[in-house]
Amino acid sequence: MTTTHRIGVIAGDGIGKEVIPAGIAAIEKATRGSSVSVSFSDLPWSCEYYTRHGRMMDEDGYERMAAFDALYMGALGAPGVSDAASAGLILGIRQKFDQYVNLRPMRLLKGLSSPLANRGAAEIDMICVRENSEGEYSGVGGRIHRGTAHEVAQQVGVFTRNGIERILRYGFEIAATRPRRMLASATKSNALTHSMVLWDEVAEIVRQDYPGVEYRKYHVDALAARMITHPQTLDVMVTSNLFGDILTDIGSAISGSLGIAPGANINPTRTHPSMFEPIHGSAPDIAGTGIANPIGAIWAGALMLEHLGHRDLHDRVLSAIERVVATGTVRTPDLGGSSKTTDVANAIVGEI
Repeated sequence: MTTTHRIGVIAGDGIGKEVIPAGIAAIEKATRGSSVSVSFSDLPWSCEYYTRHGRMMDEDGYERMAAFDALYMGALGAPGVSDAASAGLILGIRQKFDQYVNLRPMRLLKGLSSPLANRGAAEIDMICVRENSEGEYSGVGGRIHRGTAHEVAQQVGVFTRNGIERILRYGFEIAATRPRRMLASATKSNALTHSMVLWDEVAEIVRQDYPGVEYRKYHVDALAARMITHPQTLDVMVTSNLFGDILTDIGSAISGSLGIAPGANINPTRTHPSMFEPIHGSAPDIAGTGIANPIGAIWAGALMLEHLGHRDLHDRVLSAIERVVATGTVRTPDLGGSSKTTDVANAIVGEI
């Protein structure tokens, strides 16, 4: 019996439109000859759409997205369109569909060199479990007295006991399955004496249910430094929305490039579709040149296959990425090579 999954595709802007086709090709190759069928439907929502219609998506956009099994996004953002508009779509999807887990693996793949001296693949293997629906990106706040000397902007971080507890439990569950069985909680309770103190208090309660996982609390600045100085001592990190956004850029950079990093926006209850994307942006400076790294998008596609219940297909795609990277012969400029996006994509599809 064939299992069919319907995927809504928001390729978006810039290099998103270049890397998502590579991810789709990899998924189609991985599922070929299997009992899994994946159909893709294009959702042409982007900053280009915004300039034509004054909004980032159709009025019935959420209703249309809700009908899919998962969403596959490239990147959003373009010169001339405010970040508030483009980021508003991403944040809206995450909140509307309660995608409260943002999962970002950070690994130095064999064959790649880290900017950190004398670090190998075994030493940089982390995963960030980022709270994705509230915190600093809750959207609460505003501005008054615009354009005057008395202008005020307020951005409110919203932290709930339920939101903190569920992201910590998700992180502990993942840590319990990994070889190092360690969890680092990112806090800043020495300065954020309301939100992060609540975070720490909930973490102390939740940790009691996971005695087999080594728990450590780090102030986020110290954790950022530790990612550089002692990455081999870190495994699973659980963070707030803002902290995770920043730390995963560091993690991707020390893993070789932001171009290889995947992200998953997960609704663990599966009451709404989850969304998968590379963590890089639309990169307008290189859009159209054909040199964008497609690995992050392809890896995100593998995470989507895993979420849909096909760990074997995830492994097939990821192992193909690993083999291509290990050869060192086909690499885009961000990894020190001269290959094109299509060269890397074709090599990975060929390995699959």
